Amino acid sequence: MAGGPAAGRPAPGRPGPALPTPRGPEDAGGAPVATGRMAEPLARSVGAPTAEALGGHLGLETVGDLLRHYPRDYRRRGQLTDLSGLEVGEHVTVLARVASVRHRPMKQRHGFVVDVVVTDGATKVPLTFFPRHKGALAHLQREMVVGRPGLFSGKVGAYRGVLQLVHPEHHMSGSRDGDPGADGTDDLAAEGAAMDDFLTGVLPIYPATQGMQSWTVAKAVHLVLDTLREEDVPEPLPDMVLARHGFPGLLDALRAAHRPGHPGQEEQALERLRYEEAFVLQAELARRRLRTGTQTAVPRRPVDGGLLAAFDQQLPFALTDGQREVGQEIAADLARTAPMHRLLQGEVGSGKTVVALRAMLAVVDAGGQAALLAPTEVLAVQHHRSLTAMLGDLAGAGTLGGADVATRVALLTGSQGARARREALLQAASGEAGIVVGTHALLQDAVQLADLGLVVVDEQHRFGVEQRDALRAKASAVPHLLVMTATPIPRTVAMTSFGDLETSVLRGLPAGRSPIASHAVNAGNAAWVARMWQRVREEVEAGRQAYVVCPTIGDEAPGDGGGDRGADGPDDRVLVSTVAVEALLAEEPSLAGVRRAVLHGRMPPEAKDAVMRAFAAGEVDVLVATTVVEVGVDVPNATCMVVMDADRFGISQLHQLRGRVGRGRHPGTCFLLTPLPGDAPAVTRLMSVAATTDGFALAELDLETRGEGDVLGARQSGARSSLRLLRVVRDGHVIADAREDAAEVLAVDPELRRHPALAGAVTELLRPQHGQFLERG
Repeated sequence: MAGGPAAGRPAPGRPGPALPTPRGPEDAGGAPVATGRMAEPLARSVGAPTAEALGGHLGLETVGDLLRHYPRDYRRRGQLTDLSGLEVGEHVTVLARVASVRHRPMKQRHGFVVDVVVTDGATKVPLTFFPRHKGALAHLQREMVVGRPGLFSGKVGAYRGVLQLVHPEHHMSGSRDGDPGADGTDDLAAEGAAMDDFLTGVLPIYPATQGMQSWTVAKAVHLVLDTLREEDVPEPLPDMVLARHGFPGLLDALRAAHRPGHPGQEEQALERLRYEEAFVLQAELARRRLRTGTQTAVPRRPVDGGLLAAFDQQLPFALTDGQREVGQEIAADLARTAPMHRLLQGEVGSGKTVVALRAMLAVVDAGGQAALLAPTEVLAVQHHRSLTAMLGDLAGAGTLGGADVATRVALLTGSQGARARREALLQAASGEAGIVVGTHALLQDAVQLADLGLVVVDEQHRFGVEQRDALRAKASAVPHLLVMTATPIPRTVAMTSFGDLETSVLRGLPAGRSPIASHAVNAGNAAWVARMWQRVREEVEAGRQAYVVCPTIGDEAPGDGGGDRGADGPDDRVLVSTVAVEALLAEEPSLAGVRRAVLHGRMPPEAKDAVMRAFAAGEVDVLVATTVVEVGVDVPNATCMVVMDADRFGISQLHQLRGRVGRGRHPGTCFLLTPLPGDAPAVTRLMSVAATTDGFALAELDLETRGEGDVLGARQSGARSSLRLLRVVRDGHVIADAREDAAEVLAVDPELRRHPALAGAVTELLRPQHGQFLERG
């Protein structure tokens, strides 16, 4: 399996703190930090060559990195690895017994082929070795004795449907340091400690990679552990927490996790270490909440007879119970001197935009401005259009048709013409525009706002904290903050990635929203596909419209599209593109005469806007698009969607996409097209999406399927999650307990001045390679 995530490390060239003093520098909050030897470079403990190999292959640079690289499995004496669970493509380290050995000379070149079969007693897996000369062959034959156990490490492949390992690294029972490898050279396999030493108790199996094997990691861990003292490893958990849960100290837990003295001891140690991860994370989130609470904002209360009252009076529909409840929570926050810091999550089409608009109007009533930050130009333009339409004459301040109580809604994007941009900048800086909508262009230095009182961030997960704070910095006083997401967030994720935000959940759909029926369709069934396109034609003939969503534009490399890569890993098939689908639909008999248009992110802004306007006006029947239509696009007349290569999208993304249809008075239909067979795991996911429109249930399933590494942002940031043992799917109770304990500790010591070891652990968590998933709240 792949190596585990690396822990943080000191800056290049920066030595670890002097020993045994358990104090280091101060963190950004001014708290003293204790790291002991955990920040010490590995070369001091294991030597430069091994340290270089551990860093190069596994990203392990410090003592803390290595000790936090926990075993992924444990084998007890006589307990072999279950070989039936191997999967093609994964890097594994297995403990198995040699069942048979055969060799033959190569036909085309010098050397030999040695076929070894290993077994766990039930399942057999072939291994293939290629010794280059008779000496290497003789050595391999001495090692591969029938009945002898060994560790075998390599990438699982398949040949004619049979799983196999080709030339795996290996370490046999009884081999000693300095034994030559199978090719006659001293290799990494020879560096491992004698496996016989382990077979008398519990054998840890470490996450490893090609070129860095489990037994090499084990030897390095042992070298480090043998030199550590209690004062070298500062304890991040407060005494009160240790006593409350009956946890062992950190050094004892690390020793038990890496070399348990008896079966079961490692489980107790890992329980403590798992809780520690949750506690350190929650401590930082609690510190953020407390810091936010000490800031001062300007209270923003609507006035009688003001904009908000006028808007409510002219609304053509009644607010849902959920909209009223959440609106009251937001209004109460805006009326306080402490800045609002709230996450608004709701189902697709639940009416979040109306809730946000009412909050913005309350701020404008109070003499301030509101800025709405959107992740894409398509969404920003859509927001500007929809807000202006909802406000009507209330958005016409200073114009002949404007109401007596009115404001302006300005739009700022990176592709605007010079004249439109100058006008928007002037409206924002003068305060004439009470609401300013924009993309990242809002963050530019040239953008000034008269009195920014509220920042609304749509699709929060697409922005980093620096971008959000860059906008907030344009305010003369700390502004209120409302972040929105249409991707339902499981409770355990909300307690982690968004743990510094108060959360409002908008449930229920506004009156008039129609149901959506979803169907998974196999692309290999010609009759089903033909019926699907005929169904699209029927909707068009009824005067309605359809989307066809593709994962790529058309000029990418295979698999280089906008869709999520799914939970099954990459494949080499060429994904369907907008170019290919446009050509396909042109030849589809059932769609003859249908008006089509293409929309994707690489089109010029004016072209994108023209297409969206035409589609919204009913001048386009079928819109062939990438995922630029995933969020914010609101065309009530669109009732049908076909998602091409649907297996390449994540569950939550599919739920977002189909939320674009059924937004009017007619029911919606969504077809999820895939070339995969019905028994493929990805098709099972599609069936789950088709079976329910409950976004919160699908979010939980998405989390279980993809894991918190992606959900917390590791995929988006390109970094691995710093969570090593904690799993938000499984460990909700651990996170909840840690949240309560951390809040209790931080209430007394908000800057962790009395807890330097905890401050050090928090600082480590916030290092750039770890903190991306935190930077979403």
